[in-house]
Amino acid sequence: MSDEAAPGFVRVRLDLSYDGKDFSGWAKQRERRTVQGELESALRTVTRSSETFELTVAGRTDAGVHARGQVAHVDLPEALWAEHRDKLLRRLAGRLPHDVRVWKVAEAPTGFNARFSAIWRRYAYRVTDHPGGVDPLLRGHVLWHDWPLDVDAMNAASTRLLGEHDFAAYCKKRDGATTIRTLQRLDWVRGADGVITATVRADAFCHNMVRSLVGALLFVGDGHRPRTGPPRCSPPGCATPPSMSYARTA
Repeated sequence: MSDEAAPGFVRVRLDLSYDGKDFSGWAKQRERRTVQGELESALRTVTRSSETFELTVAGRTDAGVHARGQVAHVDLPEALWAEHRDKLLRRLAGRLPHDVRVWKVAEAPTGFNARFSAIWRRYAYRVTDHPGGVDPLLRGHVLWHDWPLDVDAMNAASTRLLGEHDFAAYCKKRDGATTIRTLQRLDWVRGADGVITATVRADAFCHNMVRSLVGALLFVGDGHRPRTGPPRCSPPGCATPPSMSYARTA
């Protein structure tokens, strides 16, 4: 993947957000609705092009994951960009479904690559342990955990996971892909409304890593695991944490 657009093309940066509830993640899939698929289809339509221009994203998201501040780029022919640049944002707003929005379209600086220029990615995962469940207006953005949670215990366990480690135990492996990551931040804060927000930041994430980390730490918070767990990962690997099925981030 080049850090420069090919001759005759312009690299264009897109800043966007989406509600992931009805998407099967970012990456295009046959017969499944995805964010990339919707964006590329809209771009082809509004530019009246017979060609599909492929988007590159800062970080692929899984099914059900929302995004605010996602960054992608696309390489467009110079003539096409010159013709549509001033009206592209408004035309995309008219063509895209309401659960995905592009907020900014601009020519990228020299050497920009949405995937490789990003120095970190950040997720927020929201959980409530209220005995009554989740506020109906927040049900698509907050997970209900049916056990009281000790935020201090989760923060104590989280510190053991910071730094560069092999997170293979927390990822779904992909052939040829490394699971070594640098976890820069992982902490939990309970808000005035009782909702607990986990902020997770790393140089990059492997498949299912955030959900697995959050799930393992919820077991610490509800007392099913000690503060000394989950295990810290270091090359070449670590013990496998309990399997988790938590399926929604925000």
